[in-house]
Amino acid sequence: MTRDPKHFYEFGSFRLDAAERLLLRNGEAVPLTPKAFDLLLVLVSRPGRLLEKDELLQAVWPDSFVEENNLADNISKLRKALGEGGNGQRYIETVPKRGYRFVAGVKEVAEERAEPTIQEPPRLQRSVADEESAANAGAPVTARPVAEAEGLTSKFKRYRPSILLALAALILSGVGLAYFFLRSPLPPKVTASPQITRDGLPKVFTSWIFSSISLVTDGPRLYFSERAREQWVLANVSSAGGETVTIPTPLHPAFVRDISPSRSELLVESYAGYEDEAPLWAVPVLGGTPRRLGNVLGHAGTWSLDGQQIVYANGSTLYLANSDGTQSRKLVTVAGRPYWLRWSPDGSRLRFTVQDPKTGSNSLWEVAAGGTNPHPLLPGWNSPAAECCGNWTPDARYFVFQSTRNRATNIWVMREPAMLFRRASREPVQLTFGPLNYYVPVPSQDGTKLFVVGEQRRGELVRYDTKTQQWGSYLSGISAEHLDFSRDGEWVTYVTYPEGSLWRSKVDGRERLQLTSPPLEAILPRWSPDGKQIVFTARIPGKPWKTYLISAAGGTPNQLMPEERNELDPDWSPDGKTLVFGDRDAKTICLLDLNTHRVAKLPDSEGLFSPRWSPDGRYIAAMPFEARNKLLLFDFTTNRWTELAPQQAVWPRWSRDGKYIYFASSRDNDPGLFRVRIEDRRIERLTSLKDFRLAIGGIGPWPGWTPDDSPLVLRDVGTQDIYALEWQAP
Repeated sequence: MTRDPKHFYEFGSFRLDAAERLLLRNGEAVPLTPKAFDLLLVLVSRPGRLLEKDELLQAVWPDSFVEENNLADNISKLRKALGEGGNGQRYIETVPKRGYRFVAGVKEVAEERAEPTIQEPPRLQRSVADEESAANAGAPVTARPVAEAEGLTSKFKRYRPSILLALAALILSGVGLAYFFLRSPLPPKVTASPQITRDGLPKVFTSWIFSSISLVTDGPRLYFSERAREQWVLANVSSAGGETVTIPTPLHPAFVRDISPSRSELLVESYAGYEDEAPLWAVPVLGGTPRRLGNVLGHAGTWSLDGQQIVYANGSTLYLANSDGTQSRKLVTVAGRPYWLRWSPDGSRLRFTVQDPKTGSNSLWEVAAGGTNPHPLLPGWNSPAAECCGNWTPDARYFVFQSTRNRATNIWVMREPAMLFRRASREPVQLTFGPLNYYVPVPSQDGTKLFVVGEQRRGELVRYDTKTQQWGSYLSGISAEHLDFSRDGEWVTYVTYPEGSLWRSKVDGRERLQLTSPPLEAILPRWSPDGKQIVFTARIPGKPWKTYLISAAGGTPNQLMPEERNELDPDWSPDGKTLVFGDRDAKTICLLDLNTHRVAKLPDSEGLFSPRWSPDGRYIAAMPFEARNKLLLFDFTTNRWTELAPQQAVWPRWSRDGKYIYFASSRDNDPGLFRVRIEDRRIERLTSLKDFRLAIGGIGPWPGWTPDDSPLVLRDVGTQDIYALEWQAP
């Protein structure tokens, strides 16, 4: 006898049991009201389809008249139960004025269970008909066969319970083995998350332009880079938690990329300025003299499993070299910037992250050890792709990584191909659900823990008083960056941190108005000379940065140019008729005529970026894109570029009277704020930022200036610490 198949619906970390009316998350029941369950069942049984409100009301309340707010209330309950928050973008999508759509991938499973039946064996004694037949044929009828048969029957009866038990055990063993090999294992889940470090210092630096993510372990200790006193240093801490200890090294800054198979050395990248590629070093874990790896230049690297070779990334290419940096040869070239390189436990494959230079999106890739068959690991899984920093567990059964969705970063795990006949889904399962952002999962050596960096992002806006030489809260210490003030000094526009939304208000905080909302991410706003419009840079995740214009009174942002290119740092001409901006893809500076919408290249601006127009319209300041080691000035009266400041100069801004350019710089490993006088090129340091924790915004640490030219910065008051995720991995 068999029962009807039992239907399940699986999505994310959830399983919906239609027959038992049960919703499970990582094997644990999620409470739902009966109507909420009915509504969820209707949605998941029709994934990807728009279900009109009337259709849902009829399906869930077929014999009742209910109002639409009942439907909305149950949708809200479902989103809360699924852990979505208020936006409903991960599982249930709202189609305004029409209905709802279940947008997550759904797998329908039918599980059939059979009940075995046992038949008795035939009796062994002869029948009466057989005896009569033998007698008619003249054969003697004796009692011996019957007696023998009765004896056998008696023995069978005596041993029948044992035989039946043996058969039942055999059948149950077969059923058990079949269930073990064919069942879908329970998804992994986190059971605890003890905190390892408590200094709160930054350990992860991520922006669209540059990323520094590092965490490795030798078992007893964790090794990482963290930003202390505005300098990235090497540090370590016990895997069980405790005090963070700095590793002494002459390399500044220092970013950990890997740990050697012998667990005696760290692979470290150290650069002197803003160059894309830097020397790689082997640094003893206990501190000591670093060993330069030949003439290798790169931005990522990892040792082979035997420690005899390294793979490193330079530009878009992965190279294979001896462990001392000699005999380098090309392994594979990809379309993007590869980093976070990790070998599989058997050494047959290399996985890494690729950053798209145009969109800034990050995707996981895999290539064979010989450099063949490079391909994305999860094509189309997350749109746009925002995955990074994967590691195999020591037993090679799982691959863990970080993924960002709706501006929240969490840890996910993917099951690797299972043993023969073993059924297992390779669909990634989410392990963490906030409230922190979680980065760079690193399995412990016994595989029972995942070490991660947990981040709470928050900034405080502060102003430097040049008279008292003290920093103080500004605009009530809001968490915002990229401030710009109207020409009359009465209005301010800014970008909230870390949300990335554009706002404007009076400088005293009155008449606040939000101008943009997610998913649009805004940076670098600039008031028009007449104070009526704001130009800014923004992007939709997975798309290039574009130039937008919006009314100061609000409305819909207007994208000014249709080309698929990254446009940064827009600024106004004094008459408000022209915009200057940086074409980051072509690495040149362009002018946009707002009347004709024609774009022209600024003469001899190849390799330059970050343009700023002087208040009198005569000059445009800019800097070299690659080295960023000087500040240049274009004079419209001569159509020539000249050097204004022979040092690194980022975030330039003209003073209100046009006599100075203010900028940030890190000279002699002493970051600070400066200004240079146009008349005689004299450079003056205004204040040091050496002991200042700057928040890492959308494109790095930001300094700005008030209408009276006082310095502004966003102080980092968030936290980043290491946690140990104790997890169950069936």
